[in-house]
Amino acid sequence: MLNFALCDDNLKILDRLEKMLEIIFSKNNFEATVSFKTSDTNNMLEYFRDNKADVVMLDIDLKSKTNGLQLAKEIRKINKNAYIIFTTGHLEYAMVAYKFKTFDYLAKPITYDRLEETVKRLFEDINGHPKKYLKIDNKNTIIDESEIHYIKRDGMKLVFHTSTRDYYTYSSFNKFQERLPDNYKRCHKSCIANISQIKDVDPVSCVVTFKDDSTCYIGPKYKSNFMEVLKNYGNFE
Repeated sequence: MLNFALCDDNLKILDRLEKMLEIIFSKNNFEATVSFKTSDTNNMLEYFRDNKADVVMLDIDLKSKTNGLQLAKEIRKINKNAYIIFTTGHLEYAMVAYKFKTFDYLAKPITYDRLEETVKRLFEDINGHPKKYLKIDNKNTIIDESEIHYIKRDGMKLVFHTSTRDYYTYSSFNKFQERLPDNYKRCHKSCIANISQIKDVDPVSCVVTFKDDSTCYIGPKYKSNFMEVLKNYGNFE
């Protein structure tokens, strides 16, 4: 699930932008939501300090002491990976805006077609970076790999467990194993663990406990190699 955060000094524009995005998400089966919107730059910074946002859409001329460019600079200090999309009626800002690793620049008034084009291109860009996001099905369901605690086989389905929810897809481990980063290791015939999300390992009971207190088991066939990997990873003895 991608989280979008919006900032514009005009509340009517904010509401319209949110509605257009929701239609685009639904129409294209994009796993995304507008998680936050505000007309206050301080509120936006507070949100970024305490919450995860994948995409931020900023008006440049915010009619406050802090404009959209300054806000983007502060956001970049907090989150270096978020996609930044600027919106403005002042085209002279375009070249300056791109120095903040800007994904796109939308001239106001923003049309539905232009916005949909940008959102589609954003998802295509994300899908082209498998080390950051994982596309798990044909419905554009995308998960940040760092948020997955484990991947577990449940009958014909795979369960991608995160701290906020579980995602399900009908597939096999083989389809995903080669696409996963090195911190994902098989610990059981039915489970792949994200080592960076592990809180504790009990080698006697062969139980892995993750940071959200969820658990999975270590299978006898995988125990020796898995424990060696944990030692080499540096967080476990």
